Amino acid sequence: MARYTDSVCRLCRREGEKLFLKASRCETPKCAIDKRAYAPGQHGQGRTKFSEYGVQLREKQKVRRIYGILEKQFRKYFKIADRKKGVTGENLLQLLEMRFDNVIFRMGLAGSRNAARQLVRHRFFTVNGKKVNVPSYIVKKGDVIAPVQSKAEKFPIKTALENLKGKTLPSWLTFDVDKKEGVVQSLASREDVTLPIQEQLIVELYSR
Repeated sequence: MARYTDSVCRLCRREGEKLFLKASRCETPKCAIDKRAYAPGQHGQGRTKFSEYGVQLREKQKVRRIYGILEKQFRKYFKIADRKKGVTGENLLQLLEMRFDNVIFRMGLAGSRNAARQLVRHRFFTVNGKKVNVPSYIVKKGDVIAPVQSKAEKFPIKTALENLKGKTLPSWLTFDVDKKEGVVQSLASREDVTLPIQEQLIVELYSR
């Protein structure tokens, strides 16, 4: 399977804003955007003016990179969102938020979506008591998510559980640290996506 293996900090610099791809490092002075707030490459510091298409393309690329999704899969999500009732852009963001790897990240069980993806692939979590190792699995309202019992004491999970105490989760998710299980209380709404995303630009791009 194709995957991005270069420095993720280059992705933030390419989009010109923090995408929070490296967990807590993004909040420190070591963040690449704080040190070099211009695009990577030989001509990164040159003045760049995007066309209307360019602005739409950059927005789509930004969202893809935030959620760690390849183009083919992203286009598939858009087609599903377009067929659903409601606003296409909001449907798209809801689908992305309900991905299993994103839910693990949003519950605070991993420092970044990339880290969450790795843990999911290594069967660290269950959904309704069954192990799930597919990051793109779409969770549903009422699903119960928990670390596999034999791995709950391993470093990444143990540390995450310790840091969860007192942490505020999105309104559509809950996690009981004592029971070591979380519940998807509802579907994510547009208001739950606090990232600087203009989904209408993506809709306009794919509607060309």
